[in-house]
Amino acid sequence: MRVCELFAGVGGFRVGFENACNEFETVFFNQWEPSTSNQFAYNCYVRHYPLDTIDVNVRDYTNLDIHQVPKDELPDFDLLCGGFPCQNYSVAGPKSSRGIEGSKGILWWDIRRTLEAKNPKFVLLENVDRLLKSPASQRGRDFGIILKCFDELNYFVEWRVINAADYGEPQRRRRTFIFAYKSNCTYSTANTNFFNAIFDFDNTTESRQEICNSTDSDFFGNIFRCTVASKAKVDRISDLDLTTLSNTFKFEFDNSGYMRNGKIYTRKVEPITEPIFPLANVLLSTDDESYFIDTDDVKFAKWVALKGAKRKERISKAGHAYTFSEGSIAFPEPNDQPARTMLTSESTLNRSTLTVRDPRNGHIRTLLPEEAEQIQTFPIGWTGVKDDKGKPIMTERQRFFCMGNALVTNLVKRMGESIIEIYHNEK
Repeated sequence: MRVCELFAGVGGFRVGFENACNEFETVFFNQWEPSTSNQFAYNCYVRHYPLDTIDVNVRDYTNLDIHQVPKDELPDFDLLCGGFPCQNYSVAGPKSSRGIEGSKGILWWDIRRTLEAKNPKFVLLENVDRLLKSPASQRGRDFGIILKCFDELNYFVEWRVINAADYGEPQRRRRTFIFAYKSNCTYSTANTNFFNAIFDFDNTTESRQEICNSTDSDFFGNIFRCTVASKAKVDRISDLDLTTLSNTFKFEFDNSGYMRNGKIYTRKVEPITEPIFPLANVLLSTDDESYFIDTDDVKFAKWVALKGAKRKERISKAGHAYTFSEGSIAFPEPNDQPARTMLTSESTLNRSTLTVRDPRNGHIRTLLPEEAEQIQTFPIGWTGVKDDKGKPIMTERQRFFCMGNALVTNLVKRMGESIIEIYHNEK
């Protein structure tokens, strides 16, 4: 199965697919970090996956601003994948977010142009869970635009918000995964009865409810088992053009759903959880004092303050008084539970930074880069590779940044196992 990986980072999708089986062949990838001369993520990627695996005619496009990549010159591929940048949808700054109109959100249109040019049968994308509710001023509009683009290009879509920890992974990381496929492919036609029942708006019989409660014909439900937790909500975008949709569309998307022929079906599901993977299972021991948080150090009080609960009276820009409050964060993290979500600021003096007890001496410290890699289910040392002169490809700070931007590769591995089965049936 020929794969194109966009916004590749240090290769999370490729790691996951290749761990699934040896039938995935990446024929093109693109990774470009704007506003920096040191393309550290790209350099890490090609250290693991040398450029001789990519056709010589398109190698120069692998580290080029995606806007400048001529999509029609790319090699043909069966599957487009990528974790397209999500800064504009992140909960870190919802008030300033402009959603799909923002500087990062516009990158969606490069995905669309790639789909238009190469017409692959399958697409697998990843983004933050907030994507379904973006922007704050018009909930659901951005995801509606994405679904409309897929509809115009004759794709059907399934999506699911997955918390990796619910399915036995070492991190409580919630992400939206989108699986799209051509409307005329075998996988689509094989599930016609299932989806017709779901999208029959007038069908209120018990048989319809039984079908809606089933996950047997649901791509994500087959992999990440779940139960239905709400009634279905439905809408149509088939009669709206993109301009009208952008100006008027609002919809409350739930954490699971489908889109076929411009009809949207969404429902809330609850995971059938798998045994937890505790943080203790990824912790290593170190004697490097730079990671430890000395209780006698002046910074220790700052850590305690950052991690503690807060309640402050503030004045809004409009002059209104309000109370800002937030709960405390464990300091250090409990070793018997999965880690909290890692961010790109990991290892810095920050409220969100993960702190742990070293298994050897019990002292509090920040994560090691190798522990961050395991939390994202990358091989240990993945970002610690060196160049031909023996110099590290990236700094330690950049290693944490890359892992904060990465995905849990084991989730992709599980999806890859199902995708290759669908591909075989297609052939």
